[in-house]
Amino acid sequence: MRYNEFESFLGWLEETITAQKVDILIVAGDIFDTMTPSNRAQALYYEFLGKVSRSCCQHVVIVAGNHDSPTFLDAPSQVLKFLNVHVIGTACDDVNDEVLLLNDAQGIPSCIIAAVPYLRDRDVRSSSAGESMDSKDASVISGICAHYDAVAAIAKDHQQIIAKSHNRHIPIIATGHLFASGGSTTADDGVRDLYIGNLGKISAEMFDECFDYVALGHLHVPQRVGGREHIRYSGSPIAMGFGEAKQQKQVLLIQFGNALEGINTKNNNDHIASDISQLINATAKTDTSVEKPANKKVASQNTGFMDDLFGFEAEVETAPEPKREQDIEAQSQRKTEVEMTVPDFLSLTDSNIANTTLNLDVTLLHHDEARQMQVVSLPIPKFQKLAQISGDLLAIQQTIDSTIEALAPTESVWLEIIYTGDDIVSDLREQIQSIVTSLPCEVLKIKNTRTYNKVLNQEAASETLQDLNEMQVFERCLSANEVTDAQKLMLRDAYAQIIHNIHHKDTQAE
Repeated sequence: MRYNEFESFLGWLEETITAQKVDILIVAGDIFDTMTPSNRAQALYYEFLGKVSRSCCQHVVIVAGNHDSPTFLDAPSQVLKFLNVHVIGTACDDVNDEVLLLNDAQGIPSCIIAAVPYLRDRDVRSSSAGESMDSKDASVISGICAHYDAVAAIAKDHQQIIAKSHNRHIPIIATGHLFASGGSTTADDGVRDLYIGNLGKISAEMFDECFDYVALGHLHVPQRVGGREHIRYSGSPIAMGFGEAKQQKQVLLIQFGNALEGINTKNNNDHIASDISQLINATAKTDTSVEKPANKKVASQNTGFMDDLFGFEAEVETAPEPKREQDIEAQSQRKTEVEMTVPDFLSLTDSNIANTTLNLDVTLLHHDEARQMQVVSLPIPKFQKLAQISGDLLAIQQTIDSTIEALAPTESVWLEIIYTGDDIVSDLREQIQSIVTSLPCEVLKIKNTRTYNKVLNQEAASETLQDLNEMQVFERCLSANEVTDAQKLMLRDAYAQIIHNIHHKDTQAE
């Protein structure tokens, strides 16, 4: 149970919003980790929204992720509007309802949000009998692109009207909960395929150039899409698995227009934030001038659509793009400690929302003169320490001892133990338990790779259902019934659709 961590994070976020004078908070899903959240999780959610609505934050924009129940989030949306909390749980029949024109405290339009939630399979394509995987892929991507093109066109119309009526240019910010091509993930982050067979991966080119910033959710590793500084994933505010234990979670503060002049940099900070997993994106009040400098087109990159900005120590499934020397030099020049003195918007992407001293050490990640935009990261404190420890028994004991020594007097640590020694240890759990007795730690997970390898070498003779996922069980059934390879392809596709529908069924719907 991680209620205490989420409660601490939400308390920290509330303080940060006040300290940074944030105007708008955007949450691009997931709000919850399940479609049937507990009463305590719901209480944390609504209490947070109530407190933020009484703060300097003028608007909260929330869109659903793939873990959320769209109807559950939408149910109180009409009531929450009175708190200036705008909820988009499912793709709207009228896409105009997904484009939000938000006013500042003086009632003047300050920002346009294209609040696009997770687009479910039924929202972006119509299925047909005998449809191939390639045609499904093309249909999903085409549907997603068409949806974003529609909201972009509406947003641009609003922007032009505001320019004429109020003599000012305001930014357009889009949200998304999707899987971008080349996205980096960690081994145990629980990220699910959004579409059957992991279809629907999008590229940076699908987002209209009118979007000044795109706040994406779903992946826990913070990263930009296609090298675009204004299209970013934020990740989770706390580690969602032991693979993220070394990551420094952060939020992103995005500022536009005259707000850039209010940034006050203090001492240069040689420490650059690394191992980041879930950001929050934020924006500030816009310039009042009508004319906007032309957006600079970014050349399409041939090395992949996404790169990891922050150099994780933890391994990820997709390696980050190597940094050029000029990128490294520019990043070094951006290491600063910043004191925010201006109002901002704040947006939280893929957060699984659920009081500490504010940490004002920040890192300037990007400054765009053309868009009059600045991206700054704020580190989130670790509310519960995690550690992934591997090796033989001696190495495990030594690492546990050193981990405990590094703790503060009031801290504790959750451990995942991975035994990789050559000796067969039949009582591994008991030995680990004897090591940690009376120590301020709790072992949540133990893996014995020696035992796993032995089972595999015996052709899984002692497998149980607990050792397998749904697809692995199905594969065993195919093998046991001697299904031909040609039939396996068709059956796997059909079974994958069944599993997809189970995972994505909205149990809160009528």
